[in-house]
Amino acid sequence: MPDSSAGVAAAGAVSLTHPDSPAATTTTAAPGSWRDPQDLGLSPILQHALDAFYEHGFHGTAVRDIARRVSVTVPALYYHHENKEAILDALLHASIDRVNLVSGQALAEAGPDPANRFLNLVECLVLYMAHSGKLAYLDNDIRALGPANRRAYTAKRRIVEQRMIDVIADGVHAGIFEVASPAETARALLGMIQAVASWFRLDGPLTPEEVAIHYLDIAAHTVGADPTTIAATRARPARPLAGTSAARRRPPRQR
Repeated sequence: MPDSSAGVAAAGAVSLTHPDSPAATTTTAAPGSWRDPQDLGLSPILQHALDAFYEHGFHGTAVRDIARRVSVTVPALYYHHENKEAILDALLHASIDRVNLVSGQALAEAGPDPANRFLNLVECLVLYMAHSGKLAYLDNDIRALGPANRRAYTAKRRIVEQRMIDVIADGVHAGIFEVASPAETARALLGMIQAVASWFRLDGPLTPEEVAIHYLDIAAHTVGADPTTIAATRARPARPLAGTSAARRRPPRQR
């Protein structure tokens, strides 16, 4: 699948075209904004449904519970969403659409260098999983989707999988990575990154940026990166979020 990255505009903003959607759109993002926590602007129904699914699981959540949380009647809820599966489907698409958007921005910002593209993609995905724990964890419930909805969601999920395969294959071709199968290595890395949503907590001992730095080192070794790439990975700073002042960041912990 061809990459949708369009490059870096002269003014420093990233211009990204999305041919994967039925109506291709172009967005412009400030450099580094793909590192920011992602506000998906969920409706009250979707936000409360997300909380309920996270607390009780999809199958353990009743529609009436979601309606009660939103303070609407069940018929009013069904006016917006056909059924509980439709709510889950909307949440999953909101998440994967944003993953595909920010991962494309990270790749575009990295330029053509295979190592930079790989590291940006891994960092982007780890940060998304750390900042979007509830939504990212919802991926475990895709088996609750009917065949048509599952196919549509899986097709979007394959975009980020193909991007990971491509950046690993590019590194192999450039002689900086050494793996027998870029596809299987990509799936292993994506599984490892997906698991961040199951254990990471924003009030825990590590910041999302620190987790990303640790995972970059693991990922670089997983692809058999050469010594130069390993050194560059370890020298990569835990960068502040775009537009976030130092005063708003978590203060250093006492050792």
